[in-house]
Order: sequence, then C-alpha cells, then structure tokens
Amino acid sequence: MKIVDLHCDTIMRFYQGEHLDGLSDSHISLDKLEKGETLAQCFAIFVPTHGPADTPEKLAGARAYFDAAYEAYRRELALCADRLAPALTVADILRNEREGKVSALLTVEDGVTLAGRLEELDSYYQKGVRMVALTWNWENSLGYPQNGDPERHALGLKPFGLDCVRRMNELGIAVDVSHLSEGGFWDVAKTSKKPFIASHSCCRALCDISRNLTDDQIRAVADSGGVVGLNYCNAFLHPTSRAFRDSFTAISELIRHLRHLVAVGGTEAVALGSDYDGIESELEWGNCGGQQRLVEAILREFGEKTAEKITHRNALRALKDILGA
Repeated sequence: MKIVDLHCDTIMRFYQGEHLDGLSDSHISLDKLEKGETLAQCFAIFVPTHGPADTPEKLAGARAYFDAAYEAYRRELALCADRLAPALTVADILRNEREGKVSALLTVEDGVTLAGRLEELDSYYQKGVRMVALTWNWENSLGYPQNGDPERHALGLKPFGLDCVRRMNELGIAVDVSHLSEGGFWDVAKTSKKPFIASHSCCRALCDISRNLTDDQIRAVADSGGVVGLNYCNAFLHPTSRAFRDSFTAISELIRHLRHLVAVGGTEAVALGSDYDGIESELEWGNCGGQQRLVEAILREFGEKTAEKITHRNALRALKDILGA
C-alpha cells in the first residue's frame, strides 16, 4: 500500500554532502523509499538555529544554512531524476507515480528565515516550498513554539505570523502547526481559510507533553479539512519515555495513537508524518524500507478503506485542497 509521508529531516544528510542514492545508516535512502512503497515524501529544510535568531549574525547564519540545504536538495533531485521527481501539486504526484517515480515535496521546518518579510514567502513558493512549519523550538518573527510552561504555551502568533498564514493561503502553501505553541495553533485555526496540517505530531491524551496535540486541537485540524501526520518518535508516543536516545518505537504504540486520532478526529483527519532521520528512536520495522510492516498492522486494525486513507488518501486530499489541483 502506498504511503505519503508528511515529514522527514533527510535534507540534513544532503547538506553534509551525502547522497540519497546510497545512504546506509539512515531511515531514508532512494532504495528504501522504493522498497517501502513511498508515493510521496515531504523533505523538510530544517533550520537548526538552536536558539532565537535575534541578532543579524544569527539570522545570516540561518539564511546561509537554508540556502546551502536548498542547493543540496536540488543536487539530489538532479542526481536521482530517473527515480525521484519533484512535485508541486497532487497532479504532479500522480503523474510521477505513473512514470514509476517517487515524488519529493519540499517543506520548511521553522520560518525563521522569513524574518518579518512577507516577500520571502513568495521566494519560498518560487523555490518549490509547499508546506511551512511556522516555528521549530524557538521564538521567531512569526510566533512562539510549544512550551512546557503553560503561560508560554498560550502565547499566540505575532502580527507577522497572522499575515503569513493569510499569504500562505493565497499562494497555496500548507500551514504546518507541529512545534507551534497552543496559542499560535488557535490563531491559525481562526485565521486560515484553508485546511491546515500538523505534519508530525502525536496525541497529548496518550502522552502528556506540550509537543503533542490535545483532543480539541485534533478536532480543530479535522474541522479545517486538514490532517495530523503521526510522528514515530518514541518520546512522543509513550508517557514514560522522555529520552530521544536508546528508545524503541513499537508498532503497537503507533496503532494506539492512530486509534485515538480516528476516535477523536475521524477517519478523514489521520495521516503519517514519520520524522525519519530527525529522530533517534529504534523503529520496530527498521526504516523506511520496512514500513510495509506498519501498513500491515494498520490494515489489520482498521481495514483496507481506512488504511488507505491513513497511509495516503487523506494527505493527498488535504494537499489538493491547499495547493490546488
């Protein structure tokens, strides 16, 4: 069964000079994408600021990283052009499938390089970016990230962040609320005229950390016509696990969260957002190449019709509504 995966961090490996065709100690490689029956993979340019970009020097460093990572992504598209093709719309994904190619969708994790300039969103769009996570784990010009402090977690979007949501709606860029504060989430829910996405998040009712979504948030994503892409990180799945290292992600834990997402948001609001190559959990199925083992478990739990929705149809429908045909 085909899979649309809404988030991975493999571009970091490209930035380091490694190549998708031949990656070995990674969740994703060209061979693994094909073996795992990936229909479309969202590749995120994650900007690793590890602190607020609150000086010209820090911002310049973030921009330099973004530009270099983007060029590395373009390099890999060119090197893998016979088996991997960019997609800007769902129509592109379906065309690539007919041609026997995996689709690559470019996304951004942390809008820090927008730096208060709305025209930079247009530049993102021209580069092929089709989804943007408004924040990562640090404050930026758009708003504030999730936070274990309830007062910080309640902070909303800044005026520029609201402008970005409106402009993303106009351009056809998906608004990604993973990593965003809960206050910012509700500002997106009130402001966005299109569906919005939590590309790689889990259920707070099952694992009570601020990075996860409450039931009310899950319902709000569903009401917008958007989807929640389930994250495979063990620390987001199980309440007794907080360490990113030396942790194990069991298929049964993912099924537990998928069951909750379906119960709360309905069968139309659930998708997959692995966070491959951005997490250090040991995965029961190994890597992207073995992900049909997860699909088999989803089939057993939900049946074929709902399994198809979870693995790819919901994501394709939401993306089509956001990006256009």
